[in-house]
Amino acid sequence: MSFIKSTGLCILALSLFACSKQEIHDSNDFVNNGRDTQALSRDSLYLEERLPPALAYPDETFLEGLKQQARFLSRKSASDIYQLEDFQVDNQALNTSVSLIENWLLNPTQNHQIKAYQLRGQDGRGNVQVTGYYVPVIEVRKEAQGEFIYPLYRKPQNFEGQAFPDRDQIDFENVLQGKGLEIAYSSSLIDNFFLQVQGSGVVQYEDGSQALLSWGGVNGHEYRSLGKVLIEKDEIAKEDMSAQAIKDWLIANPERQREILTTNPSYLFFKEGLTKPVGAANVPLTPKYSIAVDPKVIPLGSVLLGELPILDAAGELIHHEYRLLLAQDKGGAIKGAGHIDWYQGIGEEAHHYASQLKHYGRLWLLLPDQR
Repeated sequence: MSFIKSTGLCILALSLFACSKQEIHDSNDFVNNGRDTQALSRDSLYLEERLPPALAYPDETFLEGLKQQARFLSRKSASDIYQLEDFQVDNQALNTSVSLIENWLLNPTQNHQIKAYQLRGQDGRGNVQVTGYYVPVIEVRKEAQGEFIYPLYRKPQNFEGQAFPDRDQIDFENVLQGKGLEIAYSSSLIDNFFLQVQGSGVVQYEDGSQALLSWGGVNGHEYRSLGKVLIEKDEIAKEDMSAQAIKDWLIANPERQREILTTNPSYLFFKEGLTKPVGAANVPLTPKYSIAVDPKVIPLGSVLLGELPILDAAGELIHHEYRLLLAQDKGGAIKGAGHIDWYQGIGEEAHHYASQLKHYGRLWLLLPDQR
């Protein structure tokens, strides 16, 4: 039985893009960004390639993540089909991939029977931007008091039959205030914003107790990058852009916080009750192996191989490293074939690395060899 079907999969454009064509956003065009500008361009979403040979053997946490991947796929019909532009894959192929990779890792000398399909990338040359995300820890109070006056909200069941309000209405016009949706209160609207960007976070109460807040839905408004906005306004140079740079700018310019924050109308709500961070696949995330993807080009439940950028302590790219990855999450900022978000874990060390990642690598979808 055939699991995979593609049309025009092996078509490779032999001519390079014209020099006048902007292949990536100007904010991503900085020195030592890891992008291969000499790679040949092509139109197809995926290109079948030989599996790259230099694979770093994953640690035991990956095997546990792989089991979570299998649990996610077991809840879906094997016959479900994903039409990914000119490429088609079904859940049976994704399930088989998980089994093959698990067997391969347990018996690394055997033939792996896996094919690799490289993702087109942001520029059509296979370059995929890799950013990072993490689970932050912030101080909160259960009731509004003192400087802790900025609510973290559950998602309303409905909004009086209307469209959900945008960020400006929620954060600055307080349209959700008093509706019993408040989970906790922070001392910083900026902290709340970055908690939403990460999609989940740990809150710590006054008595030292902690709780995990997980993704609880969004308001349906389009996500817009504050980094790109601040670059376009000449507030932060593109080579200096990072999550920390955005945070520092917002702190230094309190009178412009509303102006800049509300350029992103998307708003994320939270829910309580889970003990481990989970992604959109509703399985626990695995630090350094889970990624957030656009499901329109990479199905949730996929196993991938990434050639990922490795940075030094100062955030400079030093080399690339091959690593197996698990597509277990999605995000408002992750759109198309040119961007993934790489999960780094919980706390400050994860924050430091995630905030510096904005570099390019390559990505292959791993599927069964049907020959």
